[in-house]
Amino acid sequence: MNIVLLEPEIPFNTGAIGRTCVATGTTLHLIEPFGFILNDKSVKRAGMDYWDKLDVRRYINYADFLEKNPNAHIYFATTKARHVYTEVEYSDNDYIMFGKESAGIPEEILVEHPDECIRIPMLPEIRSLNLSNSVNIVLYEALRQNGFKGLEEKGELHRLHW
Repeated sequence: MNIVLLEPEIPFNTGAIGRTCVATGTTLHLIEPFGFILNDKSVKRAGMDYWDKLDVRRYINYADFLEKNPNAHIYFATTKARHVYTEVEYSDNDYIMFGKESAGIPEEILVEHPDECIRIPMLPEIRSLNLSNSVNIVLYEALRQNGFKGLEEKGELHRLHW
């Protein structure tokens, strides 16, 4: 799977998303400009000691991302979508894009992809969920649909045994 952050603004969110990507074997694509310096302490703190294990790719802008990923099948996460994120079928190579925290994905991009726009249901008076929470919700649904490939290992207790 691939998570794409378009112009992320909050370092903690990017760090937390990076940690989720490491835990799930997901590639993180970051499209500039950022609202922070990527080596910011708060990014690394949120990602803990996992950041060096992250498959992360940077792009100077959206056009650069499209040029370097010409065959990418992209879902666009937005509160404006007609489709709920559980109504689509994800393949294990899909890209799921999330916009910046203050404004989301620009409507100029969304209008070109109405069938690939997905949303997380929520009460109408709520503007949006936290970005890292939204990524987790949608990513884990996509992973579930694909049988959690590579993530099947069962947990063990530390001191006792099941």
